Amino acid sequence: MKVTLWGTRGSLATPGTATARYGGNTSCASVHGPDGTILVLDAGTGIRPLGMTLPRSLRRVDICLTHLHLDHIQGLGFFAPLYNPAVEVHIWGPASTTMSLQDRLMRYLSPPLFPVRLRELPCKLSLHETPCADFTIGEFHIASALICHPGPTVGYRITTADATLAYVTDHEPALGVPEFPMSGAWTSGYELAAEADLLIHDAQYSSEEYARYVGWGHSSLQHAITFAALAKVQHVVLFHHDPGHTDQDIDRLTAEAIAATRPTFAVTPGAEGCVFELGSR
Repeated sequence: MKVTLWGTRGSLATPGTATARYGGNTSCASVHGPDGTILVLDAGTGIRPLGMTLPRSLRRVDICLTHLHLDHIQGLGFFAPLYNPAVEVHIWGPASTTMSLQDRLMRYLSPPLFPVRLRELPCKLSLHETPCADFTIGEFHIASALICHPGPTVGYRITTADATLAYVTDHEPALGVPEFPMSGAWTSGYELAAEADLLIHDAQYSSEEYARYVGWGHSSLQHAITFAALAKVQHVVLFHHDPGHTDQDIDRLTAEAIAATRPTFAVTPGAEGCVFELGSR
């Protein structure tokens, strides 16, 4: 599979010269399968440029939302396939305890927040609530599970015959843990990430910042790398960069986290446009 990052920023889009290298768009990644299946992970502002690259011959695209905080759905209404009557768009994401996924999305895709209502989109739209039983989209086998973040939030594990991607952003696995990490059985998100070829994981805070924001649903860079080590992944991409962190900040914080944790696997700070090829094909 080919994984491309289209938005790596957390909380708020931050365009500008100080964030140009890692990018200012909010969370979005695409996954292209060896047989042509296209999967989109989250619909932050990065989904707009992704939509502009998709082929005119596209007939189906699936969007897996981790949760419905604004930075993860703000670009949804600007995704070009939603306005093509020939395209099936399947949106997967969590309901709440009181509202369906459809009702939750309608709160954003309706006036006064957005001029086009969900029911007015001309594409062939289908909604699916997660977490749910494992499901298959083309050549992808997908598992979903709730993870530690305020409000209903899910992570995804995407597997082909020869590769596994774990997408576990907006995640605070160290919350309430006296000493991190504990065993995998007691750690949020562990089963999603276990032995993945590539893990895309929240790394919003420095260790000093995290101490001020415990319970906000995000990880420090050191916690992200420690979680990746616990899960025995091959490669971790640090994701959901804080809007206050410049490119130079991310360089420095990544170097400090690597020096503190000494990982035996690859660690990459996520940047818009990064492409990761997984599997032998």
